[in-house]
Amino acid sequence: MEAIAGDIAANLRTIGAAARGAASAGAGGLVAPELALTGYGAGDAIRATAESGDGGQVESLRAIAADNGIAIVAGFAEAADGVVYNSAVAVTPDGQRLIYRKLHLYGDYERSLFRPGSAAPPVFRIGGLNVGLLICYDVEFPEMVRHLALGGADLVLVPTALPASGHAAFIARSIIPVRAFENQVFVAYANHAGRDDTFAYAGLSGIAAPDGTDLARASETGGNVLIAEIDPAAYAAARADNPYLTDRRFGFTAAPERI
Repeated sequence: MEAIAGDIAANLRTIGAAARGAASAGAGGLVAPELALTGYGAGDAIRATAESGDGGQVESLRAIAADNGIAIVAGFAEAADGVVYNSAVAVTPDGQRLIYRKLHLYGDYERSLFRPGSAAPPVFRIGGLNVGLLICYDVEFPEMVRHLALGGADLVLVPTALPASGHAAFIARSIIPVRAFENQVFVAYANHAGRDDTFAYAGLSGIAAPDGTDLARASETGGNVLIAEIDPAAYAAARADNPYLTDRRFGFTAAPERI
């Protein structure tokens, strides 16, 4: 998504158009990037336009979901408890709403704007799937995806704002498929594209399968909608060959050896 920093109305229109296109192609859910409503690089405007989870921005997303019969996950700036959180909201066509607050803030930019969340990421239902929700930097910590996989997630949705850098392609093309493989889940990673006054973005949104393959992959430039079929049963063989979740052992103790 090429969000316009600070222009919430324009970004909602972009999400609305994507929802219409995705729904017409048969998709049951749509995930937009981190801070998709404000734009990631909007700076102080993020705090100025932050709203509660029952404010007009989330209500607009709920209306888009209802009008198009599609669940939507999108990042927004949530005002709560006298502070601002880097949050993502999941809304369903029947009006349900769930909010997750990013636990791992990245860099001075985010720490100057947000307070980190304190609650573990949730697992919830969308279209017959158990779905987990993380935001950007969260997914780079292996234990976050493992937590969701152990909680029964089939699919992990990751709104992100990955800037262009020397290691961005490695994160998008290598770490994300490994997270899917090592936890035997699907991972959908939705990034910004283009640039704003603060950041240039890496693009490379993708949907990875439990066997580590790409089901869909965006280019480094331009916004578009990626669509993939999420069928856990199709990867039963991969899960049988790589039973990390059932074979894992935890709780051992070992004294350091002397050398």
